[in-house]
Amino acid sequence: MSGFLRYFAGTALSATLALGAVGAAQAETLTDALIAAYKNSHLLDQNRALLRAADEDVAQALATLRPVIAFAMTGNYTDPASAANGLENTSALAELTASLTVYDGGQNRMALDATKETVLATRAALIGVEQDVLLSAVQAYMDVFAALQTVSLAQNNNRLIAEELRATEDRFEVGEVTRTDVSLAQSALAEARSNLVAANGQLATARESYKLAVGHYPDTLSGIPNLPSIPTSPEGARSVAVKTHPDIVQAQHNVTVSELNLARAKAAQGPSLTASVGYQRDDNSEEGYQAQLKLSQTIYAGGKLYAAERQAMANMQATRAGLLQTVRLVELDVGNAWSSLAVARAQVSASDQRIRAAQLAFDGTKEEARLGARTTLDVLDAEQDLLDARTARVEAEATQYTAIYSVLASMGLLTAEHLGLGIPTYDPNAYYNAVSSAPPKSLQGGKLDRVLQSIGRN
Repeated sequence: MSGFLRYFAGTALSATLALGAVGAAQAETLTDALIAAYKNSHLLDQNRALLRAADEDVAQALATLRPVIAFAMTGNYTDPASAANGLENTSALAELTASLTVYDGGQNRMALDATKETVLATRAALIGVEQDVLLSAVQAYMDVFAALQTVSLAQNNNRLIAEELRATEDRFEVGEVTRTDVSLAQSALAEARSNLVAANGQLATARESYKLAVGHYPDTLSGIPNLPSIPTSPEGARSVAVKTHPDIVQAQHNVTVSELNLARAKAAQGPSLTASVGYQRDDNSEEGYQAQLKLSQTIYAGGKLYAAERQAMANMQATRAGLLQTVRLVELDVGNAWSSLAVARAQVSASDQRIRAAQLAFDGTKEEARLGARTTLDVLDAEQDLLDARTARVEAEATQYTAIYSVLASMGLLTAEHLGLGIPTYDPNAYYNAVSSAPPKSLQGGKLDRVLQSIGRN
């Protein structure tokens, strides 16, 4: 019995938990799990592709500031039967034109600026997705860690109660206890076996969630790491969050986009000036050049332009209100995360006290039962209380670690870069720089491959 308790004293916070017989050197740390989640996340891949699509919007907006060069060829054939003079007639014409918007009140330039702001907003959204992916990995890791310890506790509880049952049966044989005591021990063993089945089921569920979050099933976990540093107060956490949280950054860029769209709607009511030059040549080798300046302005469009301005104004007001609401929600998340952490810390401390008290109660009850002052039921109850206390300690510790990383996420700091995972991270500038200048042909083949290779995707 004493050996069993010493075993639990050493394993309640064990540094190594294994699902199979593998070396400790191969154990997977939480950092390993975070790295795997970062590399294997299809959700990150999806949102990176959406960011690259937004980058292409910049290229398209930039193209509106450049001349458009077009080539056209036309051919005509007139059947003699339908010609007025009864003669067959064929003709061909080749034409090359170039056109450029000289002045549009700044519409195209503001459209370019708006797409750049949209790219920045999309980048912030990508950081938010990265935080969700990493937090899910932390949750999955701690769930498996807690489930493994719970299974270990349940297994050892089964062995202990089986020993209690054998001892009770021996005492029954010599008349020290009644058949009722034996039945109570048998009932307790059945309950312990049921709890072990439930613990194994919880572990199986945690393993599936781990695979979804990290990209593979867990083999061996090295234990829980050192706690990451966080501010000492919720006020400090909120101060960081309002400056760095990706949701706020995204909302700020969306406000800028709406302001630019309002300016574009107003500019659309003004005149525009386009210039074009052309060259044409027909099948008779006759050629000609032409140049044109065209000034145009809409005088009446049924109220469409003013409706577009009012709509842009309403959208701007909505995004500004959305920014203020986002700040409130982020502050709320910080407060909730901090409260959850405080509760978890208190539960860990209370669980330690509970374990000490339950241990003393169990030892005393066991000794008193040996002297005949306690019944078998008292011993089994005390043993169950000790098991419940240790299980609660495991759950509280796992909750505390997840809560700390939740605080980091609420501050906008749960990123691969801030955590110092030591791996190449996705560089959004690489693709943007390759396409934002609107090159005449796609650079995806070489540039994108290098971007993906840098994060280990190819």
